[in-house]
Amino acid sequence: MTAKISRINPERLHQTPGYHHITVVEAGRTAYLAGQCPLDQDGGLVGPDSLDAQLDQIVTNALTALAAVGAQPTHVVRSVIYVRSDDQSALGAAWARLTASALGPAFTSASTLLGVAQLGFSGQLAEVDLTVALPD
Repeated sequence: MTAKISRINPERLHQTPGYHHITVVEAGRTAYLAGQCPLDQDGGLVGPDSLDAQLDQIVTNALTALAAVGAQPTHVVRSVIYVRSDDQSALGAAWARLTASALGPAFTSASTLLGVAQLGFSGQLAEVDLTVALPD
């Protein structure tokens, strides 16, 4: 049996730029992906000065992680996006790039976008955390 996923935007809450305020999973197994970082297969940081290059690597890594558990971006039920910036336009640009990517459907569920002061790797500008309702 495949988990039933419902995405809800209550009328009395503000309009969103593509995500849903609430995601409900009726049944099934879940996977919690570690924060997806802009690291290549050898553990090297991709694009130390390029948010776009880092986001593209994060998308590649997240798609690989999803495939490893037999999931697609549509199976994501919660995302948290971290961007090392306090500039609202940088956060908006990160959101736009991620939602336009092959991982984009993941961000239609409950999602949070945060500007942060520091991330785990020197030069790291972004990270994405995903929770997935696994298909059977």
